[in-house]
Amino acid sequence: MNAPADPTHPPPFTQPLGWQASLALRVENRTGRSVLARNQHYGPLRVQKALYPEGDPVCQILMLHPPAGIAGGDQLQIEVEVAADAHAQLTTPGAGKWYKARGADQALATQDITLNIAAGGKLEWLPQEVILFDQAQARASTLISLAEGARAIGWDILCLGRQASGEDFRTGSFRQRLRLQRPDGTPLWQEAMHLQGSDCAMRSPVGLNNNRVFGTLWLAGITPDATLTESLRTLAISAGTYGLSALPQVTIVRAMADSAEAIRQYFEAVWAIARPHVLQREAVPPRIWKT
Repeated sequence: MNAPADPTHPPPFTQPLGWQASLALRVENRTGRSVLARNQHYGPLRVQKALYPEGDPVCQILMLHPPAGIAGGDQLQIEVEVAADAHAQLTTPGAGKWYKARGADQALATQDITLNIAAGGKLEWLPQEVILFDQAQARASTLISLAEGARAIGWDILCLGRQASGEDFRTGSFRQRLRLQRPDGTPLWQEAMHLQGSDCAMRSPVGLNNNRVFGTLWLAGITPDATLTESLRTLAISAGTYGLSALPQVTIVRAMADSAEAIRQYFEAVWAIARPHVLQREAVPPRIWKT
């Protein structure tokens, strides 16, 4: 099913500047096959393809944003529903970007992600890294609603500035909010960040300590297992620092480095160890990660 949203009734965006785009997906279990039952888009957000590299149980979805980056005034909304006993794995074909804000008004760019996982459902949210350009004005939020009996693994990786171009994140603003909760709103874990260009937190030893890339990975829906936790603690990042926090229903892994590749490789190693414990499936890396 690939039904575009009615263009005469766009989503309730709040400002007229820039691209306005939304993507609404639903994955259902139909006699043992996880099916992309809803694929509704508005503006430049698309599903590039739904694949089955592991067979019927796992629907792998490649999300695509053709403009390649989010500019000042853009508003993106992504909603994913995973129905009971379905398994969805979502990733992207390349790095995302938050571009420099446009014009004298420095319009804010926003991205709001909502992930809903029903009882027995499994979700993997594994986008590639996002690059924050100097002078970007950006706000990102991710809300994960996890029913009892649901499981999820996800991550996000943020690069401050463009290292290849010698660009630092000197001016601009980035706000991020992450929240994991039960469907009734009961929080399981939440955090918020507001980072200004050249913020002292970027240099402080109790902040980013001059690292230009950082990421957060979460394992949700299971009580932290001592065997898994010890296995994760033995992993080492090639160049950078990392830490692990075990909460009652979620395990958080954080990493900082000066290289997106170092964090991505580390997170892939964490995912490979954690996936059999959390989702009861051996790790099969998406081919798109190697292209």
